[in-house]
Amino acid sequence: MTNPSRKPLDLQTEIQFLRGVGPARAKQLKTIGVRTIGDLLTYFPARHQREEARLIENLDEGMVATVVGQVAAVRSQFGRGGKTVRATLLDNTGRCSLTWFHAGWMEGKLERGMVLRATGRVGEYHKLPQLVNPKFEILSEEDAEPVDESEAPEFLGVYPATAQISSKSIAKLIGDNLDAMLKAVVETLPSEIVGRRQLRPRRWAIRAMHRPAAEDDLAGARRRLAYEELLLMQLAVMLVRRERGKGGRALPLDCTELIDERIRARFPFALTAAQDRAVEAIAADLRGEKPMNRLLQGDVGCGKTVVALYAALTAIANKSQVAIMAPTELLADQHFRSIEKYLAGSRVRYTFLTGSRSKRDRFQATTRIARGDMDLVVGTHALIQGDVQFRRLGLAIIDEQHRFGVRQRATMRDKGLDPHFLVMTATPIPRTLALTAFGDLDVTVIDALPPGRSPIETRLYGRGRDGDAWRFVQSRLDAGEQAYVVYPIIDESDKLQLRAATAAYEDLAKRIFADRRVGLLHGRMAKAERDVVMSAFVAGELDILVATTVIEVGIDVPNATCMVVEHAERYGLSQLHQLRGRVGRGDKRGYCLLLSEQVAPEQNERLSVMTQTTDGFRIAEEDLRLRGPGEMLGTRQHGLPELRVANLATDAELLLLARDDAGVLLREDPSLSAGKHRALREALKAQYAGARSFFKAG
Repeated sequence: MTNPSRKPLDLQTEIQFLRGVGPARAKQLKTIGVRTIGDLLTYFPARHQREEARLIENLDEGMVATVVGQVAAVRSQFGRGGKTVRATLLDNTGRCSLTWFHAGWMEGKLERGMVLRATGRVGEYHKLPQLVNPKFEILSEEDAEPVDESEAPEFLGVYPATAQISSKSIAKLIGDNLDAMLKAVVETLPSEIVGRRQLRPRRWAIRAMHRPAAEDDLAGARRRLAYEELLLMQLAVMLVRRERGKGGRALPLDCTELIDERIRARFPFALTAAQDRAVEAIAADLRGEKPMNRLLQGDVGCGKTVVALYAALTAIANKSQVAIMAPTELLADQHFRSIEKYLAGSRVRYTFLTGSRSKRDRFQATTRIARGDMDLVVGTHALIQGDVQFRRLGLAIIDEQHRFGVRQRATMRDKGLDPHFLVMTATPIPRTLALTAFGDLDVTVIDALPPGRSPIETRLYGRGRDGDAWRFVQSRLDAGEQAYVVYPIIDESDKLQLRAATAAYEDLAKRIFADRRVGLLHGRMAKAERDVVMSAFVAGELDILVATTVIEVGIDVPNATCMVVEHAERYGLSQLHQLRGRVGRGDKRGYCLLLSEQVAPEQNERLSVMTQTTDGFRIAEEDLRLRGPGEMLGTRQHGLPELRVANLATDAELLLLARDDAGVLLREDPSLSAGKHRALREALKAQYAGARSFFKAG
């Protein structure tokens, strides 16, 4: 067989054919997502280490430096942490200490009189400069030349590594092959964009990411590659939006003054100005034959459900069917209860469809849906099973849409000729992420809470202070209020070492709150059992509800004013904000008590954001900065390609430039078929080949 490595390298060539790899190393590289030469070329360092050649007298604390000198002494000592080896190194200007901890492997490697070149971060030990766990090389007499401080510092990449393959191994592999791999790199961006946005060439940028000649090179390289990633993403989003605009014909659903008046009469309150703006935007979409694709987002408790029901009743008034789909039975049931309350005495025919219904009940419900005898169907993923067929589906509403997989949303679309689509989320989404993940949707934000909603006070309790938290809960119970206690898992886990909800329930019910009525709620319980527990809590027959995050969305108990979240460090900030939204839903002040096992300052600093603001969008921005879009939305669910360079939390300005440029490109060359755009088109096809279903489903 001909070895492809002997030919000019192609970025699609399997990595095992690269010089220095082979089948065994290729298997290791696959564990870090490197399967082709192109993957390796874009496997960028997590950070760069500035290494400078220094004489010992010129060492500064905190720098990473390389020194050359003679070993004057070597000594070892044993402690609880294992063996520590220290060496004293001399050059013509002074002496420093080299220290290796947990260093059994150093046994016999160093002797007095050896000449070493050592590199490490500079600290201080007994008033001497110290290099901790330095890399070192034993030099021969002819190589033992003093360092030259005039040499430019090196910026060495530190690569994300695993137990199977080290950062040093990755760096050597890339260094040995970088020039050869770069020959396969082509420029993807048209020259006018490169010039207008003052971007560096692609080949230069990739080289600089791995081997920057100077610190300033990193900023220019990163900007170029981040821009390209964001441009490709915006092109993909816009192409899908354009395709949707071409095809499909929805049922026009007009909201007349009479319909508007009758719908508003169903609510025992006036809509807020923010809700009115949302209703107007949705009503305008529904009037057209072009299918609506709108994202309705807003903070916890802002009244999205009322806006969604307004849209549903508009469709029903136009003799059309509506489907409302939620990710869990608990949330679907909450929607159904709200609908029952608002539609009491109306002629609207509605039903509830989930996987827990009996075969007989399900058959009866699906038969009525197919005949058109049901106007409104609320349910879970059971709505997209093959036996569910609508006669005249005009509007599909999906709640907490980021929890649904791509195929589920696409299947839901197929349930109608081409229904209008309203997707909702109570997870505040930063603008940059909305432009990326939902860029093919029109976005409406409900940016105000209903009047009279009490503010929520959040407190953070570190390790050992849980007693203070329980005493505060007791004070709220004494005032006649109710409380949630939330745990991240259901059963005890040896791996996670977390207190489980089931064990906590026993502890709280029998010890801490033995004089109170305590209930347990989690997703593995049968629906009938969950209903009994939830109904008891709503009715005030339980004082405390111990639960998992199954209560994150949809639960509305005005008298529940206090929430305790155990192991708060295990949650993202946005999820904590969602949980917090379950309290303070009436006219009483709400309290959220975060119990954290972490003692690290940076962890408590992260959680302290929750104590400083109740602004969901500010919290979401912080969550995006700390955890990235994959954690916030679920990358697997969304099909979002991984961003290797761009950062949606910090590159908002670059994203908007890329969005503007994508619009210009597609107006000038809708198919990107012009010669100057072909490389960009090929890059777009390669980058998004595995995510097409995401862009089709929305």
